[in-house]
Order: sequence, then C-alpha cells, then structure tokens
Amino acid sequence: MALFFDQLWYDARLAERGLTRAVLAAIAGMTGEELALAYKDQRELTAVQIAAFAELLGVPLAEAARRAGVGAHAAPLPGESLSLEQRVAMLEARVASLEAELARLKA
Repeated sequence: MALFFDQLWYDARLAERGLTRAVLAAIAGMTGEELALAYKDQRELTAVQIAAFAELLGVPLAEAARRAGVGAHAAPLPGESLSLEQRVAMLEARVASLEAELARLKA
C-alpha cells in the first residue's frame, strides 16, 4: 500500500503542465475515484501506473515512485522488459490521455 502520497508535489507538477488530476488518472488507466483514493493513501498503485505518472509529468521514474509513497522497486527498472499486459496497459493509458487532452482542447 502506498504511504504518504505527496499530493502537493503531484498537484504542483500537474499545474506546471496545465494538466488536471483527471488527465493523471486517465493516463494511468484509473478512474478519478481511484486516483482520489491513491491521493489519500487508501489505494495501492501499480508499477505501470507509476510509470505513466512519471512519463506524463516528465520526471524520473524513481522520483514519481518516491513521491507516490512507494519504493522505486515497484516501478520497472530501466532496461527491464515489461510484460505484454503491462505494455498494453501503458498504451491504453496513453490513448486515454490523448483523448482527454483532445477533449480539453475542443472545449
């Protein structure tokens, strides 16, 4: 279980990029409610979700993991190959992120 999710840090990184928590949730394949639980340290995050957070925010994987309250060992290490399921999850998260950004731009 994630401990001590750094809400202020994540929100500041999102603000720097003009993004919302909804986009963060979408890129990680989560609902807004699931992300809210993670923010309150009441939901465990997967390695794929942490990797998606890091990519969206443009921060090192280890930093995203540490700020999410999990050890860097939970995220895939550089050069470590992901399973097909993990790769599909990451691609689905990217598509969701792009769709969310497109909807934001249209609004």
